[in-house]
Amino acid sequence: MGRIRFDGNEDRLSDLPECIILHILSFLTIQHAVQTCVLSTRWKHLWKRIPTLNLNSHEFRTLKIFSVFLSKILSLHDTSTALYAVNLIRGRTIEPRLLKRFLNYVISHNTHLQQLGISVCGDTGLVFNCISSCRALTSLTLSVRSKWSDLLATLFPKSLNLPLLTSLDLKHFVFCGDENGCAEPFLAFTKLKSLVIFGCKVRDAQILSISNNTLVNLAMHYNSSLHAKIKLNAPSLSTFTYTGSHHIHEICGSGLSSVKKLNIKSAHFSASKYALVLFNWLINFANIESLTVTSTVLQILSLVPDVLKVKLRCFHNLKSLKVELIQIREGSLILLIKEAMIEKAAAKSPKEVVTLRKAFETSFEPPAIPHGIVDFLRQNSPSAEVNISTEYPCFFNLKQIEESIKGVNINNYRSRFSMRSSARLPRLSVRSSSSVAPGLAAKSASAAEPASDAAPASAAEPAKSASAAEPASDAAPASAAEPATAGSPNLHMCLGEKDDKSSNKDEEEKQQHNTDSPLQDNGQ
Repeated sequence: MGRIRFDGNEDRLSDLPECIILHILSFLTIQHAVQTCVLSTRWKHLWKRIPTLNLNSHEFRTLKIFSVFLSKILSLHDTSTALYAVNLIRGRTIEPRLLKRFLNYVISHNTHLQQLGISVCGDTGLVFNCISSCRALTSLTLSVRSKWSDLLATLFPKSLNLPLLTSLDLKHFVFCGDENGCAEPFLAFTKLKSLVIFGCKVRDAQILSISNNTLVNLAMHYNSSLHAKIKLNAPSLSTFTYTGSHHIHEICGSGLSSVKKLNIKSAHFSASKYALVLFNWLINFANIESLTVTSTVLQILSLVPDVLKVKLRCFHNLKSLKVELIQIREGSLILLIKEAMIEKAAAKSPKEVVTLRKAFETSFEPPAIPHGIVDFLRQNSPSAEVNISTEYPCFFNLKQIEESIKGVNINNYRSRFSMRSSARLPRLSVRSSSSVAPGLAAKSASAAEPASDAAPASAAEPAKSASAAEPASDAAPASAAEPATAGSPNLHMCLGEKDDKSSNKDEEEKQQHNTDSPLQDNGQ
């Protein structure tokens, strides 16, 4: 590369082979791919041969514009091009005729189709018929309802057979139980490695059984409390992520000792009985090397009677403990914590009880991380690294937490929702580790103070993925009224200047091919 002279007028991007440009365009939504192809006359038909179709109605101002655009895409896309990935995101109702046409197009290209994602409200029978025909699928993301106003989840079919499927992501489905009171919806997927279940329920059963010899990653988010237990028989399971709101399921099975990474996240659990359930989780996942929890999980765990006196027989391999600080909302959890603190104070002296009650009356809040709970978890692995993070430093006494836990690293992030007026400011990081220069740490800490008035993010907004525990960026999120759209790449920075004749010729050809663009007459 050092011997190659770069001429500022050289158009190196256009010299790339078409297969590479198609590969680059395949990472965009089809709308942005079409917009990008307008930049060069050589690219004007490239979008028709993109092997992926990523369609998201949130990028369009109205459903009518989206419907016209989708219709044109299905008409103009090169039918001889093999499709490898198709994603349709339309959270609400879609025109039945257009949905049927889209599904028929997918069926006609199902030979090489490996990735399929559908999120629509429409005829569920047509959707599952389409999916069943795609025998080469390796990844399936599915959220389907018959109507947007229908609060009933869709029944997940037991007959669905996709022999090559390795990744399955389901949202708002119902799994039916058998005569033994157990639901086992995933037995047919013999090569499954990754499974995500979001907002799902179990009908006519008390146990949700997940039996799979190849499953490596499992994530369960905000699922119904109607079933009492989760039974895991997954000897290859390595990572398990669980997110709950007001409950936590009991867990059992033979696939627990293989788990190396455990993530438990929750806003709060509403009953004290979940403290013992949570304690049993920790005993069952005895061989984990990484544990990630929210501060509320530690507070619930502290409700177990005399928990700090228990000698654990697990966590001998623990290397990393991560705690995400979140604020407790007023409710049953904070009442339980205060009652437990009063009981402990009563065991010492009545005077301490009076003092504690007066403190509660003056807005005193329980500590974000109960005293001694971190050392309790790492009693068999005292060298385990402890990292504590929060997006809302103004709600916590980080200095006190740092002083109370030996060797802790505190990552103090600005809230994403406080960055609307200064979205370009860098992420702040305050670490107590000796690897950070004292002067730099002090400077970062002082820079974090202006963010103390930041409003917290809504708890109703779930995490994007089971693995995304930390914010990807500090940029302000798009308003709900104006869905976010990633702009087309600025390819002008890569394109060289052309002579006037070439430019005029390009302009004439652009005007000529505009009639073939699906962006015409749709308001885009």
